[in-house]
Amino acid sequence: MNLYDRIFKPRKLELPNGKVVEERFTRLPLILLIVLICTAVSVHITGFNFSILAANGKKFFDILWQMFPPNTEYLPKIWGPLWDTIKMSILGSFIGAVLAVPFAILAASNIVTNRVVVFIVRLFLSLVRTLPTLVCALIATYIFGLGTMAGTCAIAVFTFAYVGKQLFELIETVDMGPFEAMEALGATRMQAFVTAVFPQVLPTYLSVSLFCLEGNVRYASILGYVGAGGLGLIMNEKIGWREYSSVGMILIVLFVTVIVIEGLSHAARKRLT
Repeated sequence: MNLYDRIFKPRKLELPNGKVVEERFTRLPLILLIVLICTAVSVHITGFNFSILAANGKKFFDILWQMFPPNTEYLPKIWGPLWDTIKMSILGSFIGAVLAVPFAILAASNIVTNRVVVFIVRLFLSLVRTLPTLVCALIATYIFGLGTMAGTCAIAVFTFAYVGKQLFELIETVDMGPFEAMEALGATRMQAFVTAVFPQVLPTYLSVSLFCLEGNVRYASILGYVGAGGLGLIMNEKIGWREYSSVGMILIVLFVTVIVIEGLSHAARKRLT
């Protein structure tokens, strides 16, 4: 029996009770072969060289060693950009999460029966989701100028696309019995949604929004590279001047901030669930 027959053609087995069943051979060898081929093609296309990585990989830590000990004298200059980063994250997350609600309703096929509307809204959410946050921030700087306004808009766009997709998929999984009962009593589709569907998805919606906020604090810290303000602005400046001890102080402050926000967010999400 050749390899093709072993993988694709079933083998008949006779059980002790006289019944005959078909047993398929595992397709694991075929899957492993495909993975190996894809890996080989990827290595060829990217020019990856493991020997170079093994020889020069240790240089990755050279800059990290230069960040310690951190420059504590630079700490007072970090609080202002840090506060800008937190403000951008919170405000952008709030705006994006709120704007995502109506679009998620229009994208839910069990709420909106018009397939054209559902397709267009889903396509729009997919297009917005493909835009990297840095690109959004760069575009926003041309519209609003340099500063935290551009960073807030970029974070709002990212949050809008992420929460919108998660929310409409969540809406499609709810129990539609209460919704149909409200409609049978004479309520409009929007009234039925607010009273029968939204309470079912509200805890998860808030949990997803808080989860997005955690990531936005980290994303906001690098938006300064395109002039969107926050910690990224001074981080880019200090890296350019090779003042790595100051960069180390910035990273420590950012790390502590992210840990605190993630702890608060996790506690809030735990209460919601």
